[in-house]
Amino acid sequence: MLFNYDQATEDPRDGLTLFGPLEKGKPYGVRFAVVGPPDGIRRFREWLTSIQCPIGDPAEIGRPYFPGFEAAFGIPWKPQPQFEIGIDEFELHQRINYEDRHHRVYKAVDLYEEAILNTLNAEESPVDLWFVVVPDEVYRNCRPQSSIPTDARVHSTGQVTKGMITSVKEGQGLLFDSALATDISNAYDFEVNFHNQLKARLLRRQLVTQIVRESTIAFQQVLNEKGKPLRDLAKVQQDIAWHLSTAAFYKSGGRPWKVSGIRDGVCYIGVVFKHVDLDKDPHMACCAAQMFLDSGDGVVFKGNNGPWYTGRRGEFHVDHDSARDLVRKAIETYKAKHPSKKPPTELFIHARTKFNDDEWRGFIEAAGTDTRVVTVQIQQHSDIKLFRPTKSTVLRGMALPIDKHLGYLWTKGFIPRLRTYIGREVPNPIIVKICRGEADMQTVLTDILGLTKLNYNACRYGDGEPVTLKFADAVGEILTAGPVFHDEVPPLPFKHYV
Repeated sequence: MLFNYDQATEDPRDGLTLFGPLEKGKPYGVRFAVVGPPDGIRRFREWLTSIQCPIGDPAEIGRPYFPGFEAAFGIPWKPQPQFEIGIDEFELHQRINYEDRHHRVYKAVDLYEEAILNTLNAEESPVDLWFVVVPDEVYRNCRPQSSIPTDARVHSTGQVTKGMITSVKEGQGLLFDSALATDISNAYDFEVNFHNQLKARLLRRQLVTQIVRESTIAFQQVLNEKGKPLRDLAKVQQDIAWHLSTAAFYKSGGRPWKVSGIRDGVCYIGVVFKHVDLDKDPHMACCAAQMFLDSGDGVVFKGNNGPWYTGRRGEFHVDHDSARDLVRKAIETYKAKHPSKKPPTELFIHARTKFNDDEWRGFIEAAGTDTRVVTVQIQQHSDIKLFRPTKSTVLRGMALPIDKHLGYLWTKGFIPRLRTYIGREVPNPIIVKICRGEADMQTVLTDILGLTKLNYNACRYGDGEPVTLKFADAVGEILTAGPVFHDEVPPLPFKHYV
């Protein structure tokens, strides 16, 4: 990766420590607000104070130490936020124990959303980033498979029945108007996931958030029923500091690094499909794209909803017009963001499935003669195992090209810089297939390996998947977490979704 002073290192933590970020960020630092229960706000301030100083042991190779926020990023991040917005802890506890799971998550998100929007409407001082601090109880109770113990359940639905909710949803109304029935009906329009629902509901206001569990920033203070830490995070404090600090720097407007050697004029798209669980049509799916420029910047834009699910597991296909529209949006966004205002010379479209003839014709039609399109299928693969004669596993970055259309790439494996392999099983490769268009296989494999290092929401050596696909499911879940209002949202930077 490339950092300040045009210096390159293979580990982002080395680059930030030695040279600083590629871009200096805002000179005033990270301008942020924090919302959460009083204890959560206090714990966040204490954690923020702690990362002003080095964390970890400089001699520890496997976990590079954190030198302090300003030492790494070159700008201040003062522990005092622009705004502190307290959440009523008792009210939050009541809501996250509601018996009805849809109502439970919807009302918990309501509490945070209202606090943020009220502050936003009342105050004139701008904020770059909103930290949402949640008790671990929210994480435990407000996910799709969460259940509440019988003795802790709070009955919130009163006399409202499933039939009444259905009547409201179908627009039939009720003989006696019920605000509660309407409220619960609205709750059933959203996914049962606190994280995704809050992100989705704030997209309309284009707010950037970072959701943090209290135990992540204060594991010694969040205890279980035996009086011991709920999560023992003593050995990963420097990792937490690196991850949250990098995310804060990126989300507040800085660019930590970019991949060194990426060719100018190249654009990468990861196509996202997500089944719309809330729709009556079992084939209805959302289509979107994550676009990454040669500069490292990422943008997400939504395509058309439609009956894209084919019925075969994992198989989604859009029609010709939607495929053309998706690439058209990508090229227009690229031109708007690129200094030359010209379309990309090469457009690589990554997906987990192959594209059919209709989709390919749509891609080519939108690209015209100025942009060369290549579609690449990337999947996890476990049929091939490679072993080294030494005790360590195969090296990360090893590639096995089979022919000009097929190759294997080990994005996980032994890392000499860290003197370890981050994993437990024998690492599996990803299989890379150039399905349509022409490109050099070695170049494609090199680009994909580079794209495993563009996760600005964390600061680690590299991921197992390229960023074009790593967050595909997460982006799709946020785009389908509620009613279809996202047509109102323009293409937004990737930071709004992670």
